[in-house]
Amino acid sequence: MALLSGTPRGWLPGAVAVAVAAALLGASPRSASGGVPAGRALDPTRFAAGSCVSFAPTSGPPRHKTVFIDAGHGGPDPGAVGVTLGGRTVHEATETLRVALDALGPLRAEGYRVVLSRTTAAAVGRPAPGDLSGGVFSGQGVHRDIVARDACANLARADILIGVYFNASDYTSDGGSLTLYDAARTFRQSNRRLAQLVQHSVLARLNESGRSVADDGVHPDVGYGSSVTSADRAYGHLLLIGPAKAGYFSAPSEMPGALIEPLFITNPAQASLADSVAGEKAIARGLATAVGQYFGTA
Repeated sequence: MALLSGTPRGWLPGAVAVAVAAALLGASPRSASGGVPAGRALDPTRFAAGSCVSFAPTSGPPRHKTVFIDAGHGGPDPGAVGVTLGGRTVHEATETLRVALDALGPLRAEGYRVVLSRTTAAAVGRPAPGDLSGGVFSGQGVHRDIVARDACANLARADILIGVYFNASDYTSDGGSLTLYDAARTFRQSNRRLAQLVQHSVLARLNESGRSVADDGVHPDVGYGSSVTSADRAYGHLLLIGPAKAGYFSAPSEMPGALIEPLFITNPAQASLADSVAGEKAIARGLATAVGQYFGTA
């Protein structure tokens, strides 16, 4: 969770006790992601190259369901920055993309159509005048890029939306897994159910093999929204999964959604896990399991 994610970088979960087992110390850093399977760009004129891409099922009985996964940050927004136990610098935008790509295969194999907000290091929306300031997103740019992710999910007619981000804190000892949902939507119960399944499944996968990541719970998104501008603070929700607001946000996502922050990128032990093949695949498999449970297939 970082300032440009649509969530406040300064949020502190309080005294979180996280015991990280020796298994984390042995997690090997992930090399650069391999090639991305061929997909179909839903609207190349509206979104950046490699963004808003649809992938058909590869096997299994067709579910006739579409899962939208948003890999947080990207492009002029690297998200939170952390350092692993080995001294390697990691960027949230890189780790969220790897998780989304890792989730693609299992979900397609289970018969789901999957739409990814981005498949490259770039942002999702095409920058407009005023979107950049000093090479990074301005408040306007942050807003427009997250709104573009909602637009992609709606264009895809997704049945559910899952946002993948990582948390951040000014204290390197803070850690844990947190999932957010919006309670102001007409489908609030579906939002909450999806969030609970995502939190439980991802945490269970992360805590296999002796790892220990604290459960920071499932919470409504009120107060977790962007604090880049005063208008953001007044909105008070996550743009990715929140409701419309006149004069600020007119086209919200139209399907149940949840946003998970499975680890703190600013905690060296958790940054090491996030940057490992084992950690990324654990999160991805947890997401796939949660999707199956939500649709009653797991």
